[in-house]
Amino acid sequence: MKVKKGWLAVQVGLEEEDQCSPQRLEIPIWYLYHSLFNCLLDRAREVYGYHTEGPLKLPCSLDDFLHLRWQIEKESSNSHHNNHHQLLPHALNFHSC
Repeated sequence: MKVKKGWLAVQVGLEEEDQCSPQRLEIPIWYLYHSLFNCLLDRAREVYGYHTEGPLKLPCSLDDFLHLRWQIEKESSNSHHNNHHQLLPHALNFHSC
């Protein structure tokens, strides 16, 4: 499947979880520059290495990823409304990490 310009396909979900298979999602490319997402990218590099086929694999549950996405969107929304107000970095713990 083609991904629209400015977006990136990712695969989210732990393969060892029996209840669900990994999900293919699309995220905006600007997520790659967010500090919270970079934590997940570092973990993906540790687990899968640099060279994988297909979408970028992220080693976390779908619920953890959706929470991460919510945090990124919330911070992005706040920073657009309050450019003068800096947000403190948040600790992010994935159940799978």
